[in-house]
Order: sequence, then structure tokens, then C-alpha cells
Amino acid sequence: MTDTADAISVLPTQPSQLSLTALFLKFLRFGALAFGGPVAQIAMIRQSLVEEEGWIEPRRFNRLLAILQILPGPEAHELCVHMGMVARGRIGGLLAGLGFMLPGFLLMLLAGWLYMGWIAGNPSMTGLLLGVQIVVLAIILRAVARIGQHIVESRLLGVIAAIAFAATLLGVPFWLLLAAGAIAHMMPDRPWLAIAIMLGLTVAAKLILPYLPLPHAAPIAASGAPVTLAMLFLAGLKGGLLTFGGAYTAIPYVRADTVGRGWISDATFLDGVALAGLLPAPLVIFATFVGYVVGGPAGAIAITVGMFLPAFAFSLLFFERLEAVVEHPALHHALAGVAAAVLGIIAATFVDLARATGAHINNGLIALPLFAVALLVAWRVKGAWVTPAIMGAGALMGCLLPL
Repeated sequence: MTDTADAISVLPTQPSQLSLTALFLKFLRFGALAFGGPVAQIAMIRQSLVEEEGWIEPRRFNRLLAILQILPGPEAHELCVHMGMVARGRIGGLLAGLGFMLPGFLLMLLAGWLYMGWIAGNPSMTGLLLGVQIVVLAIILRAVARIGQHIVESRLLGVIAAIAFAATLLGVPFWLLLAAGAIAHMMPDRPWLAIAIMLGLTVAAKLILPYLPLPHAAPIAASGAPVTLAMLFLAGLKGGLLTFGGAYTAIPYVRADTVGRGWISDATFLDGVALAGLLPAPLVIFATFVGYVVGGPAGAIAITVGMFLPAFAFSLLFFERLEAVVEHPALHHALAGVAAAVLGIIAATFVDLARATGAHINNGLIALPLFAVALLVAWRVKGAWVTPAIMGAGALMGCLLPL
């Protein structure tokens, strides 16, 4: 085994000689600097490992990114796992992925501890938190529009997203909408038949599913449901498996399994999303906060393992096969339909969260302009500093909200 200094000296041509310790520390550094969301994180990794150190060719890197964007999971984290595999095989991929996520995970544990001990239930913090929640809603709405720009490439996909949006608000299970979106878009040459199938499945679900002996998600704001580590793990796993089109797509699934069971309020859930936007980590690290609030450190670990497990598994176990499979045209159509349905589900979740937040606002003269300005800034201004800046401004403005 070469020492760290020697390994680093040969990185431009021989990343395989990087020691496992040095590999872990390299990606730990990436994780500590991972501010600004996936675009900034991916740009940082590309600059260091592709342009400066030449681990892989730029064309291969671009193809890798295209595949990761089709698959569920946070792209930047999956990219780190794969680059670790390039250097030192599967053990390298495991260490790279752990290194990248560890700073955000530890910081979110600290944030959860501070939140529960000093912020939650403190009347003097209520307005501040409400202002941040309003800003987070604006950021989520901007994310819906940004995701939609990449996903809605045809009228049919737009219709699939719209049907999924309305059906989610009507209480149709998400899994049926994902299946319906995939089936509908596998026949893009017959759009009217595809739309009829999507509508037919949605109506049938609304009329028939309540009478079938199937497990149903608890209604939002239910109370008294028991909390178990297994259920938190499954909540994270569902989010990790269904994160198509960006980390924001995990929000509705984690919310349904936590807020929906009465374990956490919508307001606290939004606080977790806000904290995740401030930390150097993939946005899905908000699940760690939710797990901590619901089940303490053990709950945080359980839901985090579930959330990140698919990202590790796809790269470590199946990447070579997936690289061939995702090139099949029929699968491309199906995944595009799933992504469109997910877009509609996120939009419906935004509406639900906005309703829950609006119930705590007594003066729209401050709340509505705050939302509008935050949305405008998030829409027009780019940079890693934007999210922390508008959240800070939202916190200050929230202190003016009468409670």
C-alpha cells in the first residue's frame, strides 16, 4: 500500500493507487464543502476528479451523469460512489459514499439536537420559524418548476403530471399513479389512449381501492400511530427508491410516512427541509432530521440508512447492468412517465404544505409579499449563497408576523 503523499502524486494517471484512507478523506472533504445543492456538488467533483486529476474521460463522466439522472437517488452521492469504485472497486465506492454523506449527517444530527433542545416549543422562535417555512415553500415551488422544465418534454407528459397532481389531492395512492404514468407513456404514439388509461386507472382507484383489503397510508395529521425503527427505515427506503428528478421528489413520500402517521407536524417537517438546504449535504439529509425528531439518534440512523441504501446499492451492485438496461427505448418511455407522475405528486404536496403553513398565518400582508420575493429571488438568482440568504431574510421577516 502506498502512503498518502505518494498516492496523491500519481492521481492524474493512476487513481487506483490512492490508499483507502486517502480516498475516504478526499470524499470526506467533498462532503464538508458540498454546499449549494446537486449542481454545485457535481461541478466540484467534476472539476477535481475529471478536469484536474483525470480519473475518467469527460465523455464518460457526461454519460455517467445521464444514467444517474434517470435512476432514483441523489445524483451527487451516487456519483461519489461510482468514482470511488473507479479508484478502488466496491470497497472504494462504499468509502467514498460514506465520506461524502458523513459531514452532512453529523451536522444534521447536531441540528436536530439543537432544534429539540432549544428551538422547538420556544414561543419566541415561532415567528422566525414560520418565516423560514414560507421561504421553503417558495423554494419547493421553484424546484417543481425547475424539475418540470426537464421532465415535461411533451404534451402527454404534461397531462400525466396534471392528472397525478389532481389525483394526489383526491387521495389516490402514489404507487398507482407511478404505475399509471409508466403505462401511459409507453404508448406515446397514441396519446389519447394513454390519457384514457391514466384517467381510467385513477378513477378506478378512487372508486374501488377503499373497498379492497389493502393497507392504506394514515391520513395526514393522524395521531397515536406507534413509531418503530423498522417503519422509519422503510420511510427512508421509500424516499430513496422513488427519488426521480431530484431530491425534492423524496419529500412527499417521507412526509406521508411521518407527518401522515402523526409523528411530526408539517411545520417541523418544513424546518427540517430548511435546515437541509443550509448544510453541506444532499438535500435528502432532511430525512435525518425527521428521524431524529421522531425517534432520537436511533431513528435518525434508521431513516438515513433507508434513504441512502438505494444510492449505494445501484452503483455498488447493479451499475454495469443498469448502464445497458437504461438504453432500452421502452424503459426510457416508462421512466419518463414515472417522472412526470412524480412531478404531479410533488406539486400536490406543495399545495398540502402551503395549506398547513397558511393555517398558522394571521396576516397575509407580510406572508404573501415574503413568499413572492423569496420565489422571485430563487427564480432569478443563482449561487450557493442564495438559499441561506433568503432563508435568513425569511427568518427576520417572520419575526414581524403576528401569531
